[in-house]
Amino acid sequence: MDHGKVSTAVPISSGLQLDSTFFPLECAIKMAIKHSISWWCFEEILQPAKLIHAAVDIGYDGFDLVPVEHWPAIRDAGLELAAVNGHDSLEEGLNRADNHDQIERQIIAKLDTASRHGVHHLICFSGNRGDTDDREGIDVTVAGLERVAGAAEQAGITLVLELLNSKIDHPDYQCDRTAWGVEVITRIDSPCVKLLYDIYHMQIMEGDLVRTIRENHAHFAHYHTGGNPGRNEIDTHQEIYYPAVVHAIADTGYDDYIGQEFIPLGDPVAALREALAICRL
Repeated sequence: MDHGKVSTAVPISSGLQLDSTFFPLECAIKMAIKHSISWWCFEEILQPAKLIHAAVDIGYDGFDLVPVEHWPAIRDAGLELAAVNGHDSLEEGLNRADNHDQIERQIIAKLDTASRHGVHHLICFSGNRGDTDDREGIDVTVAGLERVAGAAEQAGITLVLELLNSKIDHPDYQCDRTAWGVEVITRIDSPCVKLLYDIYHMQIMEGDLVRTIRENHAHFAHYHTGGNPGRNEIDTHQEIYYPAVVHAIADTGYDDYIGQEFIPLGDPVAALREALAICRL
């Protein structure tokens, strides 16, 4: 579709209406989607002050996965906290009932802190399979998230269950397929319990990214990037064609964060600048 020739008014996340005769739909898409940086990928390369300055200078809107001691500096810079971990362990997660009491305490405490700092999402993890089959894992994960869904709704913060690959980076992780995660989210049926669709991880496990996003976007509340193979820059040296993926996300009407979660091989600031240009269409 030729977005520049659409003549209807276009809604954007602020609630304003833009007449696309003067503001093409592509501009509205760029304004609607926000962009963040995963702190952990850059914290050993750039000092905190330099990383925050780079984010502001390049034009990012926020950060993911930031240690709490840096939250004030990020907020002072006019940036948002897009997503942080909701509980401690990736491996010992929601798919085991024995973990639910501890995870509930951690999520409730984090919701309180996050609501005071404007955090958008808390990331949650299924945990590793072990001897838990997929059906049991879904049932137990649903039960665990149902315990905290109401608190998330009250806080106005979305819990996002992360899809991760179990082939390379997180052996035995259970929420490693979109269908598995979607069944969990569908059964809970809460506006504040969704999925974090990590493009890098799902390229490894499933591929077929654009079709998956189009068919399941209602269950996705956050996205992460990363070049495959290697989880490095999202440039032309890796196999995912990010312009098409981002267009697919934008076409769903998505207006929240795409988080850059790659480990740069080259100049980190240049890589962040190029990544933002790619993901702004």
